[in-house]
Amino acid sequence: MAGLAPQTPKPTAVTLHQASRVLEIAFDDGAAFRIPFELLRVYSPSAEVQGHGPGQEVLQTGKREVGIVDLVAVGHYAVQPTFSDGHDTGIYSWAYLYELGSTQAVLWHRYEERLRQAGVDRDAPMTPTGAGGACSKH
Repeated sequence: MAGLAPQTPKPTAVTLHQASRVLEIAFDDGAAFRIPFELLRVYSPSAEVQGHGPGQEVLQTGKREVGIVDLVAVGHYAVQPTFSDGHDTGIYSWAYLYELGSTQAVLWHRYEERLRQAGVDRDAPMTPTGAGGACSKH
């Protein structure tokens, strides 16, 4: 993962809201987002979720109630959450968090469509082979 580009907004505040399961993040360009933990989890940038190439994504299910139990800084460019389901391999750059926050509506729609196409419910438990067919340990 490359460092920040000069135009990448930088965070001014990052707050985990455990009761509402939302990550609140404000940026130096004035943008502020409240990103649900579930959205963060189902769009984890990890290879475990994204796969190793187009079409290899693993559809995540059963993440509605997921929490974040730890959040650590990665240099000056990202954070790495540990989710309550044990997933801890995603590194979320500031640019990726900005993208998730600013495109939430589109991402939710895309996620719901993928669920519909797979014939699974958002709350269905993950299977050993993952809802999308590839192996997933989380």
